[in-house]
Order: sequence, then structure tokens, then C-alpha cells
Amino acid sequence: MRSAAWQARIACGDEVGAGFLVTGRRLLTCAHVVRRSDRAAVTVTFPHARELGELSASVVAHGGWAGEVTDPGDVAVLELDRDVPLAPAGFAPPDAAYTEPYPRLVAYGFPQGYDEGTLAECQAVSGQLIAGEWLELVAWQGHGQPLVDGFSGAAATLPDGRVAGMVTAAVGSSPDVRKGRMLPLDVLARYWPELGELVPTPGHRDDARRRLYALLRRAVAAGGGVGDPNRLYVDAVGAFGPPLPPGGFPSLWAAAAYVQWEVPDPQAMTRFADRLLELLDGEPALPDTAAPDAPAPAAASAAPAWSPVVVEIDHSGAGPDQVTVEVSAYRDGRRRPVGARRLPRTGVRAYVQSRIDEAVAHLAPDADELVTFVLPREWLNEAVAQWECGADDSTPLGCAYPLVVTDRARHHSGRLRHQLRKKWQKLDSGGGVEVHRVECGTRERPPSLRKRLWDGDAGLAGYAAQPTTARQHFEVGLTVPVPILLWPRTGSPCTAHEDPPCPSAESGGSPRAGTGPEDPPCPGTAFLDRLAASVAGVPPAELPRHVLSLRLTADAADEPDLHWARDLQLLWDDPRCFPETTASLHSPVA
Repeated sequence: MRSAAWQARIACGDEVGAGFLVTGRRLLTCAHVVRRSDRAAVTVTFPHARELGELSASVVAHGGWAGEVTDPGDVAVLELDRDVPLAPAGFAPPDAAYTEPYPRLVAYGFPQGYDEGTLAECQAVSGQLIAGEWLELVAWQGHGQPLVDGFSGAAATLPDGRVAGMVTAAVGSSPDVRKGRMLPLDVLARYWPELGELVPTPGHRDDARRRLYALLRRAVAAGGGVGDPNRLYVDAVGAFGPPLPPGGFPSLWAAAAYVQWEVPDPQAMTRFADRLLELLDGEPALPDTAAPDAPAPAAASAAPAWSPVVVEIDHSGAGPDQVTVEVSAYRDGRRRPVGARRLPRTGVRAYVQSRIDEAVAHLAPDADELVTFVLPREWLNEAVAQWECGADDSTPLGCAYPLVVTDRARHHSGRLRHQLRKKWQKLDSGGGVEVHRVECGTRERPPSLRKRLWDGDAGLAGYAAQPTTARQHFEVGLTVPVPILLWPRTGSPCTAHEDPPCPSAESGGSPRAGTGPEDPPCPGTAFLDRLAASVAGVPPAELPRHVLSLRLTADAADEPDLHWARDLQLLWDDPRCFPETTASLHSPVA
């Protein structure tokens, strides 16, 4: 304690408290000590280094304290206008204050009449947090200086001078009640994550901790957007680690701090840093040779694979309007359930909006997400791509993610899954695929269409009209191994094809109405022409991304409703993206 020159007196307006130096120019104190910093100067003096004089400081971080003594986040970070030639405070492990036998803690404060400071002795009552925030303190002895105003922001130090927490409030100072509260180090780091670099945590090597925080600073310098903190967290803790906290993480710093403080696996922090390094450098990180138990990196795949977020809807059996909605994410070939609920049809959209973000957080940080709606057949024309991302985000889902639909019966058919896998092996070896057209008002019999799709080894079928207009032809496309179907979700039958089919001219009948040179063009034919031109040369595996681009273009058009791809629906079915055949979450054998 004799060398604790880092102890500071903080003044702001008529408020006086304590603080402590944690870097060359930054200090920690209580937010309530500097509550008037917007209209009063914040000054810092160091009683053990009076030659430095009175220094100006500004508040650079705030824990969100709302003004009442019981409000959480009573933390402020101050920054001096220059570095000071003082060694900053050293920190104890986070549980040092409540490890048996409970140690004596010393606080250096500045109550009224003690501008030079005075000491108070105390100890923690228990490791149990009060309201998830504070450790309760009691006086070390029944006499001596109690914790009173002026001690707020003081470091609670062990006998060897290391900091174990920060005093925030005096609960009572009568002869019968001599109590106070302090924020332990892990709670302080919750409000200022950069503190995590300074605090030794059990199981984590100092060099690994410093490496992680150096990478976090690189990510900040890169301008943000380096990686999704929720996905990095899930990747670091693995399938059996602690689940993502409710609401996720607001920043990479917060996610890293949670891994450091809350995850028992010491290698999780190394994995978090490795994944962050990969995202920063764009290449796999070298394995940490000092961590022999770390899992070996997976072999790089020849091409990026889709990582589906699946929304599966099925009839619940509880009534005609009741459905079961299950949301899950696929990672490393396994399904990770996110949520399931039975709902009326009118409640499906809001539930999906509330769960998709959470599901995406379960994907690997560098994964290519693919939102897949597995729907009952009568739902396949549902405008899921037009559903908004959420109550606070009006972006259509189809403009936020590559989004596809597939037929639920087909998705669970062993025959079609097997045949589609073989079809994709052929498609992967080629380039673009031909559009096998199903024209508006076609007179082709469904069995003939089935044979044409089989004989042509079709990879993509394009329909000129929505499924209800040619239901039998559409069902043929669903029951043969054609992995991709495309159609316009809306539109009225054209005048040329709104009448029932007529006998062909070759069979002695007259030509169909509306097919002559003077008739208006068929919108279905025009749609298929535009579709064929648009997808020419696009590899089938890239069609979800291509359709995302088309949807963005249509949404940005001057007249979006007139763009040919405005209501384009894509059924895209690659069973290799869903390798785990699972029962429903509501099945007794799931």
C-alpha cells in the first residue's frame, strides 16, 4: 500500500469521491461521483503524488447508471488529458474478495474533512451478489472509520495492495449498522469490458488474455463489422457450452468478457481469439502450440457450404388454424433447436421474426446463412420473403438473407432425399442449368411433364404461373427429383390463357384464343423469358444468393410492384445441407 500512488481523489461540482488509475491516463470511479460532468469540471488529484497538481479529466465511458442508489451500472471511466508517470493499480483474481478465509479489504476515501484521504477496513459478507450487482461489505472491526460519503469509487484492496473491487455505496454508518457495497471485478468488466485485459482469471494464461484484447482493439480499429459477437461466442463455447444469454451481446468486447468470466472451459477464450483472428486476416489462424488440448482445425472445404436456419411449419392437429412452428440452425452437420411453439396461423410471422436472429447467432462466424422455410404444400406460395425482419426493422427477410422454401413432405421423403443427393452430384460438376419451362395455360398432361423432367434430367423447372393455377403440374415438380423450382408468387391469368384449353389445331380444332400475332403478350411467357436470361450461367448452388440480388434489385426499383422478380419464389432443395434426419421436436422420440 505504501506505493499505491494510483489512488485518486475525484471532484465534480460539489461531489467528492475516490478513484484509481488503471492505465497511464484512465481511472475508474462511480458514475454518481461525476453525475454533473456535463456542467461541472471533473478534476483528479493524486495524494501520493502531489507534485502532479490538479488534473482535468473527462468521462469516456459510463455504465448506464440511471440516478438512484439502487440502479445498476454505477461505473464511470475517466480519461486525463495526458499520461501520468505513475504505475497503475494491479488486480487480484476476481474471486479474491470472497475466498475463505475472507480477507481484510482496505478502501482509501475522501470523506468530509479528509482532503488528504483516510482509510476504512471492511470485508465481504459473502460471494452472493445483491441483485446480481453488488457484494455486501461489513466493517472489519466494530470501531474505526466506516464507509461513508467520499469513499464512492475507492478501490477495495487486499493487504498486498491488489484491487479486488470498487466501493460504490455506504448502506449504513450508525454504531449498529456499518455496511457498504462494492462492485466485484467481473461486474465492473460487465460495464467496461476493457478491464478484462488487466484482471488475471483462473485457467487463462496471461499471454492468451493479452492476445484476445489486442485482437479486439484491432477489430475496433478496422471500423467494426468484423464479426457477429453472438456467432463468435457460440463458435467459441461449442455445442455443449453455456447457451447464448438472453438478448445476446451488444459488442465483441461484451462477448469476449463473457467468455473470459462466465465460461468454465479455459480453451473457449483461445478459440474466440482464433476465430476473430481468422476474420481479421481472412485466413485460418495457426493452432496455439501452447494449448495441446485445443481441437484441431477442421479441413477447409472445397467450396463454401450453406448453413441453414430452418423454419419448419406443420399442422399441429389441434385445429384447422393451429400450426406448430420450429426454428433451428444447422452447424457442423447437426441441428441446434432454437424454439418451438404451437400457434394460430396469424401468430406465425411474429414468432418467426423473434427467433430468426437468435438462430443465426448459432452459426459459425464465417458461415453463409440460408434461411429455409419448410412448409406444408398449401403454404408454399406464402409471401415469406416479404415478411419484415422485425418490429423495429422493416427490411424484408428476402432482402436480408438468401431465403428459400421447400415442401415439407418432400423434405422428409427418403426416396426424394436420396435421388436429390445424386442429382446435386451431377449439378456440382457443371455450370448453369437449363430452365425446363412449364408454360402458362399448358396443355401438357401431368404424366407427360413428369416424363419430360425425368428424361431431361432437369435441374430447374420454371413455372409461368402460381401453384394454384396449375396445381397438378406443380405437384409433379415436387414429386420428381428436380432440386429447384421457380415461379411468380402473384399475378392474374393472362387473357390468352384464362379459358379452358382448346383442342389443338393439329387435332382438327381451332387455335387457342389469344395466341395470334395481334394478341397481347402473355405475362407468364415474359416471366419465363426473363427468368431464363437471368439464371443463365448461374451455378445451381449459387441460386439463393442470385435470387437475393434479384429481390434487392426489385425492391430498389422505382416501381417495385412492376419488376418481374418482385414476387419471385424459389424452392431450392439440397439434402446435403440438412444431413441430420430428425423427428419433430414435439415427437415422443425426438
